[in-house]
Amino acid sequence: MTRPPTAPSPSLEQSIKVEARRLGFVLAGVATPDPPPHTAVFEEWLHQGRHGSMAYLADSRSRLFRADPRQLMPECRSIILLAAPYPSPRRTRRAVRQHASTEPGVRVAAYAWGRDYHDLIPVRLREIVAFIGRRVGRSVSSRCHTDTAPILERDLAQRAGLGWIGKNTCLINPKLGSYFLLAEILLDLDLKPDGPFHSDHCGTCTRCVNACPTSCILPDRTIDSRRCISYLTIELKESIPSELRPRMADWVFGCDVCQSVCPWNRFGPPKGDSAVVRGDDMLPARQLFQQLQLSSEEFTRQFKGTSIMRAKHVGYLRNLAVAAGNTASPQAIPLLQIAARLGGTMVQEHAYWAIRQIAEREGQHE
Repeated sequence: MTRPPTAPSPSLEQSIKVEARRLGFVLAGVATPDPPPHTAVFEEWLHQGRHGSMAYLADSRSRLFRADPRQLMPECRSIILLAAPYPSPRRTRRAVRQHASTEPGVRVAAYAWGRDYHDLIPVRLREIVAFIGRRVGRSVSSRCHTDTAPILERDLAQRAGLGWIGKNTCLINPKLGSYFLLAEILLDLDLKPDGPFHSDHCGTCTRCVNACPTSCILPDRTIDSRRCISYLTIELKESIPSELRPRMADWVFGCDVCQSVCPWNRFGPPKGDSAVVRGDDMLPARQLFQQLQLSSEEFTRQFKGTSIMRAKHVGYLRNLAVAAGNTASPQAIPLLQIAARLGGTMVQEHAYWAIRQIAEREGQHE
């Protein structure tokens, strides 16, 4: 009796991708640690000062590592690139509507609506490393990162076949869009690399460029951080330029505009378990008037364990003041005065700016 042919055992690369999927990553690919192709673009971006106050990006060691991943880990033989999904803004807006009130709300970038991904993703990366060690029968030397190392990770993700870098600078996958966070594992192990993603599916579309509230998207597929709402609400630790404040609307942490208008995101968030945000992790809707009164202790209590802590109490009150100036009624003025007392000089500046904006808007309506 002839036995049926047995299915070939999956390769190590295939097994790693199956394990990554089990852990919640929706995309996985392998790239070589060769120097990334857009190093010159990054260097010119720095030269133009478009990194703003993020001086760590221009540090000489940081630039050396970004130009060659092997400088970061000399024994690196291959890099696994992974994508962890998070719910789209449509889902977060549904959560807000469930807590609707007559009080104005604020907007937070969708990735920040749950626990801080810096706490969640590395745990799963280490699980993948342990899985690889069991498969190869030895301890594997590795480095695991999710935007915590000087790596041009979108370049490497494109090389690993995960997608292309869109005009809005996000990595876009033709089936899943761009609502995911990138992570990478550097290994002292030879893995068969995936083919790069060569196609550019942005075409003539300029929806992200046209929709950007502050016109920060540049023709060379980079962003002038100094004008980007995400930078202004998170990275900038100083006063927000007064000419940009009216364009920030009610965004108080990050911004989703360039992704939300992208046609490749029209199908909504990817299906499956998210390695970053699940429905039961969602922050409750945040109302503007409630938060203008947050003390430092209350801020920490409400947002501990979330990405919003990166803004710090003073930065968050500053952002709330700008949102109030753009959207609130005179009812917010006493609360802005409270915020000014809670946050110090910088918050005072933005709170008084907001009070003037509200007064001018109210005068126009009379």
